[in-house]
Amino acid sequence: MYTKRLLKPPFFEIGPKQYLYGDEVLELALIAEEASKKYDVQVIFTTPFPDIRRVAEATENLIVFAPSMDPIPVGRGLANILPESVRAAGADGVMLNHVEKQLSYLTLKNTMDRANELNMLSLICSDSTVEAKAAALLAPTVITAEPNDLIGTGKASDLSYIRTSVDAIRSVNPDIYVLIGAGISCGQDVYNVIKEGADASGSSSAVACAKDKRAIVDEMLQACREAWDERTAK
Repeated sequence: MYTKRLLKPPFFEIGPKQYLYGDEVLELALIAEEASKKYDVQVIFTTPFPDIRRVAEATENLIVFAPSMDPIPVGRGLANILPESVRAAGADGVMLNHVEKQLSYLTLKNTMDRANELNMLSLICSDSTVEAKAAALLAPTVITAEPNDLIGTGKASDLSYIRTSVDAIRSVNPDIYVLIGAGISCGQDVYNVIKEGADASGSSSAVACAKDKRAIVDEMLQACREAWDERTAK
């Protein structure tokens, strides 16, 4: 039986998507691992399927997530993603319902059930406060509130959206962590969302496409830690 990894705020999600592959994914994972230790900020590393085992075996601090999976049992299902397979490869959790891999609500529920069976952490992506509240009924570990039209644009959500999203999710289930993403391109963006009440932030293209990946990861995790410490100071 697998043991569920402990996740605590502040944390940060990095997803190379398909911008990187092979050794490039591992290189970014090791950069994230170093910054995670430096700033005591956990990093969810949403890893391409072929690299899950490699990243999991090469790192200690990273919370390795699969980018999706299918709610199927062991047996038939050629070309589907078996939850047991990603868990055995070293995935601690799974991201679900990203705009690039959207699921029906029934499929989302069934996949959440499979994740829970395997003691996996779970992150559900939502596009609006309505979607976020519906996702909260499924009690995932994390809900990402990110307007789809901001993803990859370098333009972050405004402060009112951050506050509204955090309040909406916590009104349904105060135990769910809230991650504000989409358009996060610099440390200041990360600082703003954490200061406004989010438990976490994240970035994909701004990190994966950066010329100096170490510098941008360091900048974002430092901002995450500083904003959290300021917000929670007595």
